[in-house]
Amino acid sequence: MSYMEEYKRKSVSAAEAVKVVKSGDWVEYSQFACAPPVLDEALSLRKDELIGVKIRAVTTLFPPKVCVVDPEGKHFVYNSWHMSGAERKMHDKGLCTYVPFTYTRGPEIYDRYLNPDVAMMQVSSMDKHGYFNFGTSCSFAYAQCKNAKKVIVEVNDQMPVCFGGSGEGIHISEVDYIVEGISKPLLQIPNPVITDIDNKIAGLVMEEMEDGACLQLGIGGMPNAVGKMIAESDLKDLGVHTEMLADSYVDMYEAGRITGACKTTDRYKMVYTFAMGTSKLYDFMDKNPMLATYPVSYTNSPFVIAQNDKVTCINNAVEVDLYGQVASESSGTRHISGTGGQLDFIFASWYSKGGKGFICLTSTFKDKEGNLKSRIVPYLAPGTIITVPRSVTFYVITEHGICNLKGTSNWERAEALIKIAHPDLQDELVKDAQKMNIWKTTNKLRD
Repeated sequence: MSYMEEYKRKSVSAAEAVKVVKSGDWVEYSQFACAPPVLDEALSLRKDELIGVKIRAVTTLFPPKVCVVDPEGKHFVYNSWHMSGAERKMHDKGLCTYVPFTYTRGPEIYDRYLNPDVAMMQVSSMDKHGYFNFGTSCSFAYAQCKNAKKVIVEVNDQMPVCFGGSGEGIHISEVDYIVEGISKPLLQIPNPVITDIDNKIAGLVMEEMEDGACLQLGIGGMPNAVGKMIAESDLKDLGVHTEMLADSYVDMYEAGRITGACKTTDRYKMVYTFAMGTSKLYDFMDKNPMLATYPVSYTNSPFVIAQNDKVTCINNAVEVDLYGQVASESSGTRHISGTGGQLDFIFASWYSKGGKGFICLTSTFKDKEGNLKSRIVPYLAPGTIITVPRSVTFYVITEHGICNLKGTSNWERAEALIKIAHPDLQDELVKDAQKMNIWKTTNKLRD
């Protein structure tokens, strides 16, 4: 049988395909910008026929219809490995729960423990060899499919085809049903607004950048500010080994900053596991041999990352306490995002020759009443999740300075972190540190 004959035989409507889902099943959605909108809507239309269908997704950029039609969560139980803004809003309504994990372990978790009933993946058109490409979301898509009892692909002929090292696609022989989805560009996320404070923090990061560094940038205005500054700099021969590819990498590459010539692994390639951005990014990715997408078990493995010299990872945080504990995924019990790859890359940066791992945050925020609050806090509020433990934290940067916590005692950490807190809030932090018995009479804030 030819691939096209097999394609026709397996092609069904979305409504027909989702009939395979039964009450109580576990269903996997493809991730990030590649979540399957057509299959999601078709499944939502079966609401009254189903009870307790459990869904796992990752950073879905739109409010899933299965949640919209089921505001009490009786028919669909929606879970996310890492929350988007849309999922965070659902979490606040009790319609989304978080699945804790370290991102690099995703494929292995499926291989060892999870056997979903149905996997629903948005993919590219089939190529002449019978393969569908996972597009901008390699991540752990193949692990979801190979461990699922049934696999449904939703074909989008405008999905970028992303070349990879492994796990970037699935063969038609491994697919049970094919649904022709909407021919539509992937959902875009606009470039974050870059503030003056973002630029100030980015400027401090730039003072630590070196030629030949291997980059990982997180999401948000500040990492994008770093990317913009790099593009406008005279840095040479930068490499990329990251989890997320964003528009800023296109700017850096087109400016000639990125060559990959100094990398040890995947030399001359920009390595990533997923991408979110604008059409500029998606167009750049389509069939581009400069790029290599891999499963997250490779991109986020500290043992792979650290083989490159000068690994420089730049990530945001919500709060850092005076012990050096980093909270990047929740504020108290309010969940915001997830562990993601922050721990993976901070850990790896230490083992990379010349590596540097930066946790970056604004020194303050304003609460609902307009009061100025510090993001450098004496201790984390009850319910706050620790993303990077104090024993792993490397550099911390605010707009007021930079400190390296490696090899420091509790009182040295308190002094270093209070020095980069907002000046108007430092005295109160000193009082807190004294109460916590981590402040010495020899401590000082100003030379």
